[in-house]
Amino acid sequence: MSEAIDRYVQQNEQRFLGELKEFLRIPSISTLPEHNGDTHRAAEYAAEKLRLAGMENIEIIETERHPLVYADWLHAPGKPTVLCYGHFDVQPPDPLELWETPPFEPSERNGNLYARGSADDKGQMYSHIKAVEALQAVYGKIPVNLKFLLEGEEEVGGISVAEYVADNPEKLKADVALVSDTEMYEPGLPTLNIGLRGLVYLEIEARGPGRDLHSGLYGGAAPNAVFGLVELLSKAKDANGRIQIPGIYDDVAPPSAEEKESWTHLPFDEKEYLQNEVGATALTGEKEYSVFERTWARPTFEVHGIAGGFTGVGAKTVIPAKAVAKVSIRLVPNQSPEKVLASVQEFVAAHTPEGIQCSVRVLSSGPGLMVNPDHPAIRVAAQAFSDIFGKPTVFIRSGGSIPIVGDFANHLGIPTILMGFGLPDDGLHSPNEKYCIRNYFDGIRTLAHFFEEYGK
Repeated sequence: MSEAIDRYVQQNEQRFLGELKEFLRIPSISTLPEHNGDTHRAAEYAAEKLRLAGMENIEIIETERHPLVYADWLHAPGKPTVLCYGHFDVQPPDPLELWETPPFEPSERNGNLYARGSADDKGQMYSHIKAVEALQAVYGKIPVNLKFLLEGEEEVGGISVAEYVADNPEKLKADVALVSDTEMYEPGLPTLNIGLRGLVYLEIEARGPGRDLHSGLYGGAAPNAVFGLVELLSKAKDANGRIQIPGIYDDVAPPSAEEKESWTHLPFDEKEYLQNEVGATALTGEKEYSVFERTWARPTFEVHGIAGGFTGVGAKTVIPAKAVAKVSIRLVPNQSPEKVLASVQEFVAAHTPEGIQCSVRVLSSGPGLMVNPDHPAIRVAAQAFSDIFGKPTVFIRSGGSIPIVGDFANHLGIPTILMGFGLPDDGLHSPNEKYCIRNYFDGIRTLAHFFEEYGK
């Protein structure tokens, strides 16, 4: 990259870090209505920083829930257009007692910045804005045309941004999208993500008796909603990790032999992964598949929580009338969310225990997808990443889901560069979430370098 850009970033590191801390102090928790004002405040903060970075036509777009932010700079005739996406909403910080420092008071420790949203996604998204500022400050212009689309609902399904993309293909027209909401494979190793799993997120509700009943008077005869729900869920996956819902594997597209072979060259120690990342006594799942296949290229069925009955201090002998489970199914490329959902509904209807009534509610859904690593913009991104970090860029998949990538493909017809600067141990959605401060600054350099090279 140019020495002038590098020098500008170095000279402004402390200001860049201070601004990110201000951003992180805004508790923009999108799932909690009492924080709606904070989510709007985060949108205003991002919009103002886009303006100061030299972006134009800035809009805060109100939706039925949380706002979107749009901006553009379109003064590079004949150059490609990049659509930058990110989100400024965050997950709840609970459980608060497990945080070493307050989640919305950023703290520096061991070269990291600890705060909710630091890696997911305020820190990574803010690097885009600072890269634009650096280019404008050094050159007075940007080497490519840019559009920004930021949202405040990613952590609650992203319905508003999906509708906006579908309704505004001409306004959002671009050659490629750029998202920094993923992680590097390991510290110092530039990584581009070319595959994402999709997601179907459900609530399964079980109802038994008409009201909670005394277990002494009715136990042994009345159906128990919690036990009935557990019985149903236990039938969905066997002890070997194989999902038992008929048809769930019908359309699974396996990774190519070449892709699987490339994964064998990634630095990976299963024992270290178990101890340091998972923190359990054993790995589970389909043993005939590698860890990479299980987490990147196979569908999953997971239960995230069950609510029902009495869970307070002491004893209360009730037979619960109602229980609810939060359940997700991760999808791989070629799987249809609609087809999978239909299979789940048929499975629930066929396996609901006697005396129990079950219903399925869909909270969100989106398909998995793959990006062509030979696309010109992705090749440029890989080289830019490598130039800054000094190592060849590796290509991996992610087991997670970023629904907006599918929306960009379906409605805008463009691929997405998934250029993330997080690390595997950043603790996304967990207490003590962190972001490597050096990666924050190097992310700004990498993005500015990518814009320069793509503009050529």
